[in-house]
Amino acid sequence: MYIAMNRFRVTPECEAAFQRRWLDRDVLLKTVPGFVSFQFLKGPRRDDYILYASHTVWESCDAFIAWTQSEQFRQAHATAGEGKKLTIGPPVFEGFEVLQNVTL
Repeated sequence: MYIAMNRFRVTPECEAAFQRRWLDRDVLLKTVPGFVSFQFLKGPRRDDYILYASHTVWESCDAFIAWTQSEQFRQAHATAGEGKKLTIGPPVFEGFEVLQNVTL
């Protein structure tokens, strides 16, 4: 398994718009081979931003890379960078190979 995460520092005055941008969009991940799950996460509030993260679980790193090269990825990110800037800086990507997965 492979986990791909992007962290976003969202300015407080843009929080509602940032959430809408994520929650109101089509989720194309479900149509991609190797996709397991997605979580949209809200983290702690700091003085000048609120931390958010997107968290996807994939069957493998190869499945994630295939997603980044897919038509669905291009569609999902076609408007990225358009509209009002809602974050402080670009997202920070982190990728993880799962070494242990404990479930119920």
